[in-house]
Amino acid sequence: AQQPGTPLSDQEYRQFFRSLQAARHASTACLLRALYGCQNPLVRRLDEYENHGVIPEGPICSELPGTPFFPDFCTFSFYRCNRKSYFIKV
Repeated sequence: AQQPGTPLSDQEYRQFFRSLQAARHASTACLLRALYGCQNPLVRRLDEYENHGVIPEGPICSELPGTPFFPDFCTFSFYRCNRKSYFIKV
């Protein structure tokens, strides 16, 4: 364990900035979703990429405790964006 107040190691810095980078990309995707909606071609491509090429239809089950069901993937994605729980999966 490092002493409090000492800088991160090179590996720790890479991990630290990698996690920030991922969250920034996720928040950018959420901004696009909020501005253009789920039917926007770019947003649809992101949704397809996240779901191996096919956007799930119908009710969505998630790993979110207390809110396991959503009527569709778009609603689930908006919920995830609003909560800043970017990496919760269906």
